Amino acid sequence: MRRKLAAGNWKMNGISASLTELESLATVHANAGVDILICPPATLIHRAAETTKDTGIRIGGQDCHANAAGAHTGDIGAQMLKDAGATAVIVGHSERREDHDERNEDVRAKAKAAIDAGLTALICLGESLAQREAANTLDIIAGQMSGSIPDLATGENMVIAYEPIWAIGTGKVPTLEQIGEVHDFIRTRLERRFGEGVGRSIRLLYGGSVKPANAAEIFAVPNVDGALVGGASLKTADFSPIISALETS
Repeated sequence: MRRKLAAGNWKMNGISASLTELESLATVHANAGVDILICPPATLIHRAAETTKDTGIRIGGQDCHANAAGAHTGDIGAQMLKDAGATAVIVGHSERREDHDERNEDVRAKAKAAIDAGLTALICLGESLAQREAANTLDIIAGQMSGSIPDLATGENMVIAYEPIWAIGTGKVPTLEQIGEVHDFIRTRLERRFGEGVGRSIRLLYGGSVKPANAAEIFAVPNVDGALVGGASLKTADFSPIISALETS
């Protein structure tokens, strides 16, 4: 049975003072019935891991390089993230795909590097508004899955997040039917590629303007195993109700 996951992506937000939010979150959800993952900026990973080491909260990175080490100024290797205390890393987020021109093959290489380093790769997929309006969503998702997911994926080393680009931080949310259609499609393709056992073991998260007000109805959609939350994960007051909604879903 897949254990549900509430993941928070702090993006380029957070300084030392922000660590008090992790302390607060750990106190409020000391006995959480779901997994909790927070991905702060790289500057906070080690201190965040130290802050949460005796709690149920896990820490992740927001990106990693495809190579383990080398002459890549400003980049971070997956093994470095693990050494700093991370247990997972986001790869292929739409902001990385757009701002840094990351292609599916780049995401696949990063995911493989993460898994090789012993991290869980959280792979993001999602379509633009133009692609959604052109009724190309499932074709886009299929291509991203084929190109971005490495062959060694399992339910232990990989999580997939469906984040429609047009819903990230905009307040716009797909209908429950649209969310369900994409999550069911992803599940079916995973089972076809990796077999029923592995395909059913991989957790699927939804991301895109998830808030306390809409979390419960989203989590009731079949094949939604949790959420990847952006801005609402920065404050315990906002993220805690989302976690609670997941616990009771």
